[in-house]
Amino acid sequence: MYKFLFKRFIDLIVAIIGLALLSPVLIVIIVILFFSNSGKVFFVQRRPGLHGKIFRIIKFKTMNDKRGPDGQLLPDAERLTPIGRFVRKTSLDEVPQLLNVVRGTMSLVGPRPLLIEYLPLYSAEQSRRHDVKPGITGWAQVNGRNAITWEQKFNYDVWYVDHQSFSVDMKIIGMTIFKTVKSEGISQKGHVTSHKFEGNKI
Repeated sequence: MYKFLFKRFIDLIVAIIGLALLSPVLIVIIVILFFSNSGKVFFVQRRPGLHGKIFRIIKFKTMNDKRGPDGQLLPDAERLTPIGRFVRKTSLDEVPQLLNVVRGTMSLVGPRPLLIEYLPLYSAEQSRRHDVKPGITGWAQVNGRNAITWEQKFNYDVWYVDHQSFSVDMKIIGMTIFKTVKSEGISQKGHVTSHKFEGNKI
């Protein structure tokens, strides 16, 4: 009952209240990002959601679009702006995804929506992460986030698919608040966030 009815109801109520309460902070961030990113405030990208259906995720834009002499984008570490670093460290860049939750393409809790290019790289077991809606936070995020390996992340994602419940979701939300305050697991060693998934090594 929780998975198919109450979870969506809780998602909707919390997302609407969250957007309302955070609106003053969001307005300030939007103004600052507007000037620091040449008018580009939001990062919108197509991601696979429930059952692999593609949707558009929205986040605050934390990197500029500077390119090198070859016309290619500079490395992430060189494009991350000072305000972007702060917004990412405090996880405020994820707040616009509450709009995705309101629209029903995401949930508060679930496996993080990754890149479309990863879809053919998953094993059958790893693909099960798409059996539930993607979330703003999830079991993998509170157990290491970007500081753990891809294999560990996917194991946590599949565990959540098999164990999602009201109590598990509340535990994850509580742990998320705690870890956000401590800024744990935001980046992987040697990377601004996490290195790309290149498939399962044999």
